[in-house]
Amino acid sequence: MKLFCVLVFSFFILQGEAQIVVQSQKKETASTKDSIKKKELLRYIGNGYFPTKYFDFDLRYLIKYNQYEGFRTGLGGVTNSKFSESIRIEGYTVYGFLDGKFKYSFGGGVRIAPKTNTWINASYTKDLQETGSSTFLTDKRFFQFFEPRLLNIELFHKHTTKTFWIEHQISPKLLTETELSSSKIEPTYNYTFNPNSSSSLTNFNLSLAKISMQWSPFSTYTKYSNSYIETNEGFPKFAFQFTKSFKDVFQSDLSFSKLDVRVNQNFTHKNSSSTELVAKGGITQGDLPITHSYHSYPNNVNKETIMQRFSVAGNNSFETMYFNEFYSDRFIVFQAKHRLKPFKITPWFKPQFVLISRSTFGTMKNPEKHENLNFSTLDKGYFESGFEINKLMLGFGLSFAYRHGSYHLPRFEDNFAFKFTFNINLEK
Repeated sequence: MKLFCVLVFSFFILQGEAQIVVQSQKKETASTKDSIKKKELLRYIGNGYFPTKYFDFDLRYLIKYNQYEGFRTGLGGVTNSKFSESIRIEGYTVYGFLDGKFKYSFGGGVRIAPKTNTWINASYTKDLQETGSSTFLTDKRFFQFFEPRLLNIELFHKHTTKTFWIEHQISPKLLTETELSSSKIEPTYNYTFNPNSSSSLTNFNLSLAKISMQWSPFSTYTKYSNSYIETNEGFPKFAFQFTKSFKDVFQSDLSFSKLDVRVNQNFTHKNSSSTELVAKGGITQGDLPITHSYHSYPNNVNKETIMQRFSVAGNNSFETMYFNEFYSDRFIVFQAKHRLKPFKITPWFKPQFVLISRSTFGTMKNPEKHENLNFSTLDKGYFESGFEINKLMLGFGLSFAYRHGSYHLPRFEDNFAFKFTFNINLEK
């Protein structure tokens, strides 16, 4: 009888412990799912989307400002997986108050292979693009509450573009995208391109093929729903892109090729400081118009005094380099940022000091082919150094940069840049 009572008592104890373990595992699983959902929501907002049941609104189109359009406002977005896991529809419409023009884009895609997240897409776009800008197709969407360079950009070209592209994820660590496009290009400024002695172009057509890859070999990913979330960011990261323009294909006027490469490296040190290194370069061949050249990311307006040039500093831009000052058909950029451990003055006031050094080299093979634009090349190398004091108040801080080296300007104060910074981390 005693043995029976002991067995019964032991059974209830073990059953209770088992229930506690199961409940604990359920709580851990629920907590993990909640954490992933939170990261997914933050990823949406951080990438510029506001999710609703079937449609994710694109925050990039709500309101912006630049020198050509003035205020630019509109609506856009894309259907999400609750609308359909195999079909998506996307588009936007915006209006520029200074130029008085509507711009728009519409398109969609079909997923043909869920396992590799392979999509076939097509779109039609009529909009503006910054002259000399160069981006990678595989870059994750980049969204900022403030886009500092955009405020002061003057040179845009209009483009009417038909695009067909394929997204394919070979693995979570290797993303590829292939794009075919046909564009009509119209610079909004006085510009003539002379590819040879017998022709001159003010407007032109381009037929482009692009192949882009982004490789993150040291990152770790967690599968959530039908996509992968980067749960642990590893370095270095690599991006490659090859662009080819075909003359006489769909009435294309020019033939050229471009190869772009970027490497990102971050080091976290034991004293809670970190170092970020970025190297990016591009090389071209053929008849390259100024619209598709490289501008090396300038972010300084050509005004008389330091305070008149006061604006918001960018993440990777040259704060002392004036807009439209340099263009290249081949270039390389180096940037180093060293972030010191935040100063814990109070629990809510933790400013951070950042040391910055940037340099770029570039050439232009035949600058005389680009008429009605005055610009220089970067053969001698451009250098700037400075520092930031970030997170002084509500994410805002201050930036100071100094231009030195071969392109140091005669007037001492023209080599300085003093600006705001803005840094916010949605995951904290």
